[in-house]
Amino acid sequence: MRYHVPSERIGTFKEYMIRAIQRQIKMRTFWALNDVSLEVNRGEVFGLVGNNGAGKSTLLKVVARVLRPTKGRVVVWGRVAPLLELGAGFHPELTGKENIFLNSALLGFTHRETLEKYDQIVEFSELGDFINAPIRTYSSGMYARLGFSVATSSEPDVLIVDEILGVGDESFRQKCQTRIETFRQRGAAILLVSHDMPTIQKMCQRAAWLDHGVLKAIGEPERVIQIYRQGQE
Repeated sequence: MRYHVPSERIGTFKEYMIRAIQRQIKMRTFWALNDVSLEVNRGEVFGLVGNNGAGKSTLLKVVARVLRPTKGRVVVWGRVAPLLELGAGFHPELTGKENIFLNSALLGFTHRETLEKYDQIVEFSELGDFINAPIRTYSSGMYARLGFSVATSSEPDVLIVDEILGVGDESFRQKCQTRIETFRQRGAAILLVSHDMPTIQKMCQRAAWLDHGVLKAIGEPERVIQIYRQGQE
């Protein structure tokens, strides 16, 4: 995945457009992902570790088809449920209830399917009467509860989770981990990004270390984490 970024800071969009027309913008090439090749199996939780900016989230967005790779290809079988960013797909002025229908539509659910699963989503989220409050009044943990509840309200073939298990209280994180394990046992493939190494060790069958867009190691979580930590010394 390649990006072209300005080699100098440009303050406003107007200035950017003027300089672009005048061809005065110097660009540099930045590879967010470079020659990354891996396979995630059905019934597997696959962890991704690495520092901020390593390319983990970019890889998840490519798998979720949010981004199209510059080179190479991604093959995904089945329905994908992405949890890429906290609050992604939510409108802050709408209520939790309204956002359930909005987010469900973005994930490809019909209005009828959402109606059938609505009570289940609210129950799992444990938001109670807050479901009728505007999303802008929610804490980060409440965002995570609602986002996870909507994305996992049906049984996805591929579940993508980016750091969302790092927010909220311990009991709800355990609840999410239990649901993820249930999906795995039913044959779903789960891609999990986390900076919490115990979570990677506990939940994942395999893991990979990304560093500046390059795949440095792949294998058993304990071994990959050990190599990753040694690389930080």
